This record gives sequence, structure tokens and C-alpha cells, in this order.
Amino acid sequence: MEKGKDKADRRRFLGKYDGLKYGWLKDTKKFIVLLVVLFIVFHNVIGFSFVKGGSMESTLEEGDLVLYTRIYPNYKRGDVISVRIPSGEYYVKRIIAMEGDTIELRDGQVYVNEELLTEPYIDEETFAANDGIVRYPYTLQEGQIFVMGDNRAVSMDSRSFGAVGVRQIKGKIWFRVGKFFIQRI
Repeated sequence: MEKGKDKADRRRFLGKYDGLKYGWLKDTKKFIVLLVVLFIVFHNVIGFSFVKGGSMESTLEEGDLVLYTRIYPNYKRGDVISVRIPSGEYYVKRIIAMEGDTIELRDGQVYVNEELLTEPYIDEETFAANDGIVRYPYTLQEGQIFVMGDNRAVSMDSRSFGAVGVRQIKGKIWFRVGKFFIQRI
């Protein structure tokens, strides 16, 4: 009788062990699926970036964390984006003009297609970059955008390095996380 009871106790113990092992395996599978989903989402849908420098002040400040979406094919003038510039670095800039538009800088103002661009987000005048390769009026070719920072006095942008391709856009910025708040851009 003692032998049968010992066998039954052993089976109960192993059954509990199998249950724990099964639960652990199930949790591990869930964790791996979660990691794969997060990787896919952050690699293909959304991303985070830190703002470097003061070229987007006062809209964005150095050190702000920004959230951008990668799947936003309908970019338009005025959108704040993360874009890869010709040197290979990623900058946060504002779209000023799109393909087919002609940009001119006159008397400290930006004109797109002969119309004065209303820019409530800037505080100073806009002049051509001293070291820039762009000659005005400048017409954008198919698939090109013209980007500038909001702090025009210190911004390294399309005035210096020329237009960038739409394919170089990393994503449209939607939110910024400042020191104490989250703000929609």
C-alpha cells in the first residue's frame, strides 16, 4: 500500500511540475510574440527620435523626444518631418515646398509659386544661406521637397544642401515629449 501511495504522490508532484513548465512555456511564447510585434511596429509604423540642435525652436527644443509615423504617404507643405539629408544624417525639419513648386527668397520672406508663404511658426526673416548651393528662384523636380528649420538663423536646411527626395523622409512627426508634457505638433 505504501508503494502505491508513493507513486501517486510522485505523479501529483510531476503533474504540478508539468503544469508549471507548461505555464512558463506559454508565457515565453507570448513574450516572444510581443517582441516580434513591437519590432514590426517600431521598424515599419512608428518611431522615436531626439531633437538635436536649435534649428526647430520654438516649435521643438533640443532634447525633445518626438514620435513620428513612417506610413504617411500624403505629406504636405507645413508638415514637420524627420528627413535624411544628403550627408546621411537625420534632421527634423518643416516641409516648405513640394515637387513642382518654385521657391524664392525676397526681402526676408519666403515665396512659393509667387505667393508669400504665411509662417506663424517663425520669429525672424528668412535669407539665403551664405554657403548654399541653391540659386533662386528654385523649382523642385518630381519627388523632391524643400525643407527648412523654424529657427532660420541657425538652421542647416535645403537653403544650404538643396532639395531632398520624398523617399528620404523617415516619417511625419505627430507628438513631442518635452520636459513635463506631451504636445501634438
